[in-house]
Amino acid sequence: MSIQAPGREEAARALDRIRVARARMGRSWLRLLWLLVGPGILVMLGENDGPSMLSYSATGSQYGIGFFLPFVVLTFALAFVAQEITVRLGAVSKAGHAELIYRRFGRFWGNFAMIDLLFTNVLTLITEFVAIVAGASYFGISKYIAVSAAFLVVTLALSARRYWSWERVTLLLALGNLVFVPVALLSHPNWSAVGHAFLTWSPLPNGGLNEQTIIILLSDIGATITPWMLFFQQGAVSDKGLSTRDIRMGRIDTAIGALLATVAATACILATAPLYTHHMNASQYGAAQFAQALVPYVGHVGGTLFALGILEAGLVAIVAISTSSAYAFGEVTQKAHSLNRTFREAKGFYLVLLLVAGLSGSVVLIPGFPLEFVVLIVNVLAVLTMPPAIGFLLLLVNDKEIMGEHRSGWLLNTLGIGVGAFVSLAGILYALTVIFPTLHF
Repeated sequence: MSIQAPGREEAARALDRIRVARARMGRSWLRLLWLLVGPGILVMLGENDGPSMLSYSATGSQYGIGFFLPFVVLTFALAFVAQEITVRLGAVSKAGHAELIYRRFGRFWGNFAMIDLLFTNVLTLITEFVAIVAGASYFGISKYIAVSAAFLVVTLALSARRYWSWERVTLLLALGNLVFVPVALLSHPNWSAVGHAFLTWSPLPNGGLNEQTIIILLSDIGATITPWMLFFQQGAVSDKGLSTRDIRMGRIDTAIGALLATVAATACILATAPLYTHHMNASQYGAAQFAQALVPYVGHVGGTLFALGILEAGLVAIVAISTSSAYAFGEVTQKAHSLNRTFREAKGFYLVLLLVAGLSGSVVLIPGFPLEFVVLIVNVLAVLTMPPAIGFLLLLVNDKEIMGEHRSGWLLNTLGIGVGAFVSLAGILYALTVIFPTLHF
């Protein structure tokens, strides 16, 4: 089935492009940056989701200030390499990631990419609702109210029926991720130790490379680089209408997002480091438990901000991941898939977006549902599905017919292959750790 006539979608996008052209002609670079930023910041802060922030919390509480601070910075650098490719792919092809896979590799792989993404996204969204419920419990809010409120926010974000408005609202929510910075400052970190950690990548974790260390390492990788990010940012770049002239600003947007996300992630580690210093056993803590345990060291204000940060992280991720699912569905089925369309013009797009969010939230409310098992499966799938996703990404960005002069050069290809190799090794180690829990390295 062919995509419907553009109409309102192209009119809205054309208006945005006129504003961009005027800013460029007037050499108003700050305004131009303001108009073009969005997808990169959203994807990076969106990946600082509930489970990711809990992973960083576990890192700080179990290992303190040391090796993991620069390691997390490295993982965001790797994420930037992968996401920069999606900027070029979206700007040059004017198509989403699933659509390009469908075009280049055929119906089978296009459908496979979409179904795989929808399945893993639903599982991931379940963990986001789990984080929201856990964060809300700190304030005594029931899980029914928390899930309903989260779904309502997702719905309200769509009410503007305009990509620009949706993006700005979601950006405002995403910047709430920086709430972990004041929590870190309230914990009064040892700045000398922080500087030493970044300069020397030490102290190394006690016990060296053991099973627990490997799980934390791989959990932090999975907290930074996941397949849905590729589909979301390329779809958003296409929906926003970025052109080849905007690639540089798209890179800056992605770099700003990576920087902000890195600051929030490392702040979360610093905020929870006092639990390590005071020998607290936080290995089984959830979101509310972390917030409560931190109160003696960061005060009630800090504990409240921490819980709010977990809530915000899960909420932004729900919005972004649901949208990536809807983009993939519309791209592969060749149905209208734009936030510039009305519900009537793009029913399938909006229904998929709301369906995956609603289904995932409903699962969390099922009494006795094995949520911890789902969290484990999601972590495994996120790491194991990333290598083939990187493979598709590299093949597409080096396709002369698609990319022309914007194909990756030797340096970008080397970096991209390096990211693929790094994530592949992580996947192998993670799989071995999960399948053989008694295996020692």
